[in-house]
Amino acid sequence: MSDKELASAGYSDRICFNYMDFLSASCKKRWSFVDAIYGVMPIFGMVTRKPGNPQRAPAERLKELALQIISTQVSDEINIARLITLAEQQQIDQLDILLPYPLSTQQLATIQQEYRKPLALTQHDDRLSIHFLTAAH
Repeated sequence: MSDKELASAGYSDRICFNYMDFLSASCKKRWSFVDAIYGVMPIFGMVTRKPGNPQRAPAERLKELALQIISTQVSDEINIARLITLAEQQQIDQLDILLPYPLSTQQLATIQQEYRKPLALTQHDDRLSIHFLTAAH
C-alpha cells in the first residue's frame, strides 16, 4: 500500500486519511504482542513508539503512528478519537477522514466524548472533517 493511499497532505495544514485503507493495512499487519496490547487495551491505546525520523512531514509521521494504534479490535469511534489525538500531537490543524459510511449523531458524540477536548466535527457524506478549536496544541 503506497503512502499516497494512506495519507496525503492537502493545502496548508489539512491532511486527509482514508480510514478503510488504514483498517486494511491493520488487518494485513503482523502484530507483535506489544502491538496487540496497544491496539486492544484502551489505557495503552495512545502509547506509541517514536516514528523513525522527526524531520519527516507531519502527514508521514501521523501515518506511521496511526498504523501503530488503528485496530480492528476496537470500535470505529475509538480509532477515530485516537487519530484525532495523534493529529493534535503532530500539530495538525485540520484533519479529514474518509469513512466507509456516514457516522450517526451518536457516533459523533462518542468521538467527542472519547477525545475530551473542544473540536468541530463536520460530516459531508462519508468525509469527516475535524478542526481543533484550541489554538495551542
